[in-house]
Amino acid sequence: MKKGGKRFEIACYKNKVVSWRNKVEKDIDEVLQTHTVFNNVSKGQVAKRDDLVSAFGTEDQTEICKTILSKGELQISERERQSQLESLFRDISTIVADKCVNPDTKRPYTVGMIERAMKDVHYAVKPTRSAKQQSLDVIRLLKDHMPLERARMRLKLVLPVKEARKVREKIVGLLASVEQEDWRPQLEIVCLIDPGRFREIDEIVRGDTKGSGIVEVLNLKDVEEGDETLQ
Repeated sequence: MKKGGKRFEIACYKNKVVSWRNKVEKDIDEVLQTHTVFNNVSKGQVAKRDDLVSAFGTEDQTEICKTILSKGELQISERERQSQLESLFRDISTIVADKCVNPDTKRPYTVGMIERAMKDVHYAVKPTRSAKQQSLDVIRLLKDHMPLERARMRLKLVLPVKEARKVREKIVGLLASVEQEDWRPQLEIVCLIDPGRFREIDEIVRGDTKGSGIVEVLNLKDVEEGDETLQ
């Protein structure tokens, strides 16, 4: 990191930096080789205290290391950088393929098909963001170019008769579709939902029934067997 007209470097394990930035790795000792701040790591030139205080407002080297870890430029070779981007691209496409289907056929896409679609829309991988975060961006982007939607979850809701009507009124607008509904001896609903609605539905059912209502996941993904194909 260049700050206050000076260059500051830290020695860290390259494969752990992205994990730290994505808050996957929380133990800084797994990321840093040493808590010392340098002007030049390869030459062993340690940064002067006055320079640290002037640039960072503190002489606490661990805190300075955290600042450089979060905002500094990671020094890697072009080959390493390209390998990381290709790996991240693959991870993103894998998550999208796992979470999405063709809404017309309910069949999943292969990872290869999602990769080709990402290339067709010229998606540029962002090395500082996690694959999970970017997968949401890709889903939104690809929806404009191909039939794609999040695979829906199938739930079974069991509601005590006393609270059933009130709870049903609250959640019915959150359901994608109702497949079965039976009021005897208590209300049982089998439904499909968008995964992002699960927490809200679960909180309503458990809260409004004081814990006596049941939310059971029947299928994490409502999909037809076999992969989608492109003509």
